[in-house]
Parts: sequence; C-alpha cells; structure tokens
Amino acid sequence: MKKRTKIIISTVLVFIVLAVAGIFLVALYLYNFAINPKNMKDVFTKDSTAVSRSETSGKAKENPDWLKENSTEEYMNSNDGLKLHAYQVQQKKKSDLYAVIVHGYKGNGLKMSSYAKRFYDMGFNLVVPDLRAHGKSEGNYIGMGWHDRLDVLKWTNSIIEKNENAKVVLFGVSMGAATVMMASGEKMPQQVKAIIEDCGYTSVEAEFKKELKTAFNLPSFPLLNAASLITDIKAGYNFKEASAINQVKKLKKPALFIHGDKDTFVPFSMLDEVYNAASCEKEKLVVKGAGHAKSSSVDPDLYWGTIKNFLNKHVTNN
Repeated sequence: MKKRTKIIISTVLVFIVLAVAGIFLVALYLYNFAINPKNMKDVFTKDSTAVSRSETSGKAKENPDWLKENSTEEYMNSNDGLKLHAYQVQQKKKSDLYAVIVHGYKGNGLKMSSYAKRFYDMGFNLVVPDLRAHGKSEGNYIGMGWHDRLDVLKWTNSIIEKNENAKVVLFGVSMGAATVMMASGEKMPQQVKAIIEDCGYTSVEAEFKKELKTAFNLPSFPLLNAASLITDIKAGYNFKEASAINQVKKLKKPALFIHGDKDTFVPFSMLDEVYNAASCEKEKLVVKGAGHAKSSSVDPDLYWGTIKNFLNKHVTNN
C-alpha cells in the first residue's frame, strides 16, 4: 500500500512539474512574441496593423516623409542608461507651444508624421520620440508605456530646460496614448498644460488578457501571470503595475480622451474606464465607425476640430 501511495505521489509531482514547466514555456513564448523587440512584426489580431497604417493617415498622407524632411534628430540618455532618439521640429517664428507626440506599439516616430504636421500647422514645436526599443532608440524590451512614461517626461523636461515659458501638450495614439496616460500620474512640471490620448488601453494586464482570449483562445490564468513574472524578471515591470487607469486617477491636468466606437483591438469600453477614473477637467470624443487608431482618418474634421478647440481652451490661449 505504501509503495502504491509513493507511486501515485511521484506521478502527481511529475505531472505538476511538467505542467508548471509547460506553463512557463508558453509564457516565455508570449513574452518573446509581445515584449521582445527582436520580433517587430505586427502581432495579435489583424486589427493591430491599423496602428501603423492609420498613423500615416490624414492630411499629411500626401507626404508621409514630412517629419523626416523637416526635423532634426536629437538624443538623450534615459534614467537607466539607454540612448533614446527623437525627431524635433521648430517653428520658423518663435513659439512657446510644444507637442510631445508618442507613437504606438511596434511603430516609431516617423509613423506619426501626419499627426506631427497637424500640430505644427497649429503653431506647435514638436518632439516626436522613438520609444525605447523602437526606431533609433536603444532597448532590450518593449515597455508598453510603463518605463516609457519616464522617458516622455524626460523629453518634456528637456524642452523646459531650453524654454522655461514652454506650454506643453502630451499626445499619444494606442500604446503612445497609454504612455501619456501613465506619464500623467507622475509629478509634472507646471509647463505641461494638457494631455490628449487616442485609443489607449486601461492596463497592460487588461489588454493582454483580452488578446489571449481573442487571438489565442487561451485563459489568462495562469499564462498571463507567468508571462508577467517573466517580464518582471527580464524587463523590470509587471503587467499589473503598468496601469494607465491607476495613473489617470492622479492626473491634475486637463485631458481629452478619444476612441473609435468600432475599436476591437483596444476595446471601446476602455474609453469610459479611463475617462471615469480621471478626476481632472476632462473631455471625451467618440468617433463613430472608427476602428483602432483610425479616428483621425474616419472623421478628420471632427477629430482635429475637437483637438483644436481643446488646445485653444487649455494650452494655446492660456
């Protein structure tokens, strides 16, 4: 009887070890699939490709190289020693207005050319960073906005060091939107006047949980927990702490929240979650018929008209 019990216990233990090993192998695959910058192909759903496509949409579509042709390239070191890159454009006439424009997942600064041109036409100087591990910036992992939030604030401080009278707006799309929301919960200089986010997710945990279900039909537990642990070990952050919704709870600056009601990549329902969490002065824009990161191209007049009115109220005329 004792021998039989030992065999059963040994079998169970072997099964548990194999199961745990299998979970972590799948989790490591998920980490490499989503967080490892060496895999820079579009991932998850087909809708994810909308991020890069739509970032070159709008009025500047006629010249997607506008940013490259009109910018200077700048570098700075992050707080953890990475060499970060950004494109900068100065107005021909002196202006105290500045926009920090942040790209989406597996994109780069140049893919924000259409947005950059719009802000430039409204009188803003531009700083368009490549987030860590994107474009010309160094990095061994994709930060999903969390460590990037501090990088964006450092770019912002570099503006203020050159012009203490600067009036700065932080603007981002998709992961860039999550980044500026995550940055918004940090202590900000008074020169930052507002933030605008377009289709940002509530948290990395919530976004990856949704994608595990829709793209792989897999449960979040225990795979997401294991992938989060691996990310914590390899990249220094976990999916739960990388939360835009928790950060906007601390936001004191005016904010504009934008989302397309046909967005399935970052679900439309996330708009109300981040909007309701913010206790600051805020506005919300829903673009009907727009999928992920397509609001500016589906209804450009509404999109840019709303942004211009918001900026006139909180930045340009203040």
